[in-house]
Amino acid sequence: MPARSGRTVRDLRRENRAAVLQRLYFDGPLSRLALGPAIGLSSGSVSNVVAELVAEGLVEEAGSVDSAGGRPRTLLRVSPAGGRMIGVDIGETRVRVELFDLTLTELARTERALSTAETDRHARYDVAVVVGHVQDGIAEVLRRAGVPAERLLGVGIGVPGIVEHTPQDGAVVHGQTIGWNGVPLERLLRESGTLPASVPYRIDNGAKTLGQAEMWFGAGRGARSAVFVLFGSGVGASVISEDMGPGRAVEWGHLTVRVRGRRCRCGTLGCLEAYAGAEALLDRWREAGGTPPEGTHEETALTAMLAAAYPDDADTEPDRTALAVLEETAEYLGAGFADLINLFQPERILVGGWAGLQLGSRFLDEVKSHATAYALRHPAARTRIDLGRLGPEAVTVGAAVLPLADFFARGGRRPQERPSAPAPAWQTAIRDRVTS
Repeated sequence: MPARSGRTVRDLRRENRAAVLQRLYFDGPLSRLALGPAIGLSSGSVSNVVAELVAEGLVEEAGSVDSAGGRPRTLLRVSPAGGRMIGVDIGETRVRVELFDLTLTELARTERALSTAETDRHARYDVAVVVGHVQDGIAEVLRRAGVPAERLLGVGIGVPGIVEHTPQDGAVVHGQTIGWNGVPLERLLRESGTLPASVPYRIDNGAKTLGQAEMWFGAGRGARSAVFVLFGSGVGASVISEDMGPGRAVEWGHLTVRVRGRRCRCGTLGCLEAYAGAEALLDRWREAGGTPPEGTHEETALTAMLAAAYPDDADTEPDRTALAVLEETAEYLGAGFADLINLFQPERILVGGWAGLQLGSRFLDEVKSHATAYALRHPAARTRIDLGRLGPEAVTVGAAVLPLADFFARGGRRPQERPSAPAPAWQTAIRDRVTS
């Protein structure tokens, strides 16, 4: 029976289930009595919804708490065994795959290295190789944890580049810096048969998945708007304007910061990424006469650069070349942050990614100073710039949040195929008219 707003009773029940699950997930354990006022439902409605969720194994008891003069109140929480999700990070040097329970406790993980010996970045990201790594990684974590694939709520994947969702191929990735031009990643994974058709793939930009994780569980909690900056070999960002919203990825690393400047790995000139990404930082240090360690991963080389510029021993003279490159980079980043402040006026700008956390711990205050100097005063005064809290591997957590968000939106129901319906009569009539 439809409600006046156009919503059906089924819609209202789904929304009530979603409200209970989300409140218990983020603020639980809670009693039934506390749940009602928190989500605006009557005690009867809460009892009915909780009974359903307990019967389905999604909610469980978690002890009790004394009440004022009455019987102890039973506390409820989301059951960790209520579902499983996989998060995948297609990163700069490896493909990381993690299996989580419903409360995002890690159950198994594996990594597949991308060939850093490849001088051609496009060859390193050969589509068939990456798809194979994802398939093998999914199979391995399921096998290690003894979890049947049918129990998965979904697989979330964070990728570099722009993700377009199409009716024919699902998620299509446009990753210019890695040579992916319209790669139908979702279709390729689906065709592999690694997972049953009932298990959805959710694919999105890696900076966006990081932002979602930090907004839900990290430094973004409580903010109404935030920008999350992801630093690795390159630079990306995502903008989120509501705490449970999905946000959107922005190609911030490819804003022009210097006309006719350095060649960026995307092919154009003067991008922020050509000055601020880890790959560019090491190249600039080398070009200025520095000596980055050869034959090591970028993570190790960047650590060496920071140690040279900011030695722990007070008696050791800093590497002036490395220090000059980093100080110039701080100004570029400050100007880039000012653009984000002026464009989006966020409450917070949060820095994450393996390179971002390394860099930020050393010169974030300097970046803040430049951002304040370049930005408009009013929005800059209201924006806090800080480091993310979820560590350098947060992209996999954010990727796992993608199917978790769908799970909440469905009120804890598992994905179901929509029944096919006959086409309207006019479509058949018009088709017959055209083909006759």
